[in-house]
Amino acid sequence: MHDRDPLEGEYQTPDSQAPQPQRDTRRTGGWGTLAAGVAVIVAKFKTLLLVLLQAKWLFFGAKLLGTSWTFLLSLWFYALAFGWQLGIVLALALLAHELGHYYAYKGYGLAVRAPVFVPFMGAFTAGAIAPDLEQDAYIALAGPVTGLALAFVCYAFGVATHEAFWYACADLSAFLNLFNMIPVLPFDGGRVIGAVWPPLWIVGVALFVVAAIYLHVPIFLIVVIALMGIPAMLAVFRGSPDPRAAAMTFAARARVSVWYLATTLALIAILGGAHAHLPATSTGA
Repeated sequence: MHDRDPLEGEYQTPDSQAPQPQRDTRRTGGWGTLAAGVAVIVAKFKTLLLVLLQAKWLFFGAKLLGTSWTFLLSLWFYALAFGWQLGIVLALALLAHELGHYYAYKGYGLAVRAPVFVPFMGAFTAGAIAPDLEQDAYIALAGPVTGLALAFVCYAFGVATHEAFWYACADLSAFLNLFNMIPVLPFDGGRVIGAVWPPLWIVGVALFVVAAIYLHVPIFLIVVIALMGIPAMLAVFRGSPDPRAAAMTFAARARVSVWYLATTLALIAILGGAHAHLPATSTGA
């Protein structure tokens, strides 16, 4: 056992390890806006909801949410900041991603905690360290793969209904997960590439810098990401590789590489397809 569970994306080696408040009318207004948004979604998209309710994983997800108040907190903040519609879509995209990690940990029989959501910072899932580096890579990939599935479903509904809303949902989910596939820590892509060949992190650093400049990522977020990823990468380059890497065969590295490339290319395809169907004012064209 380990002294602590690592955070999602953290590159680890196996041996490292009240009273009822007075009602605030301003808060009531915020919750009212969110409740109204949920009601509209239920009314407008009841067919999709009925389909999803038949999926067994959704019931597990609902049970999980009962212990994850941070999801509801993030949902509230996103709704206030971006409007109820975009806020709900963003929160659900993050939820799908984290549930992918959560059930991957469960699938490998590893201890895992409920996902934690941090408003405007994303989310993370803490779980035990996988004894096999290939398993660790697949746990990292599970989030983007689940996000890819969500993007594909939304894109399919866009094709069927010709509604820009569904293309926007696909666009957002694909973008968030594609960004997370950048091959540098602490992103999932960095964790995957760490199982294939860590020197590729150098390419990931360059890609992240370009993406951060293009997307105007706030400097404080860049600093936080750097503080989370740089120490672990430096440890590897200084001659402290993950001991699990010795057990990674060429075939195992090839399998992980194929999954990484396939997921990345599929996300790019859906992102491009969805973006092309959005109004010019939404795409910035």
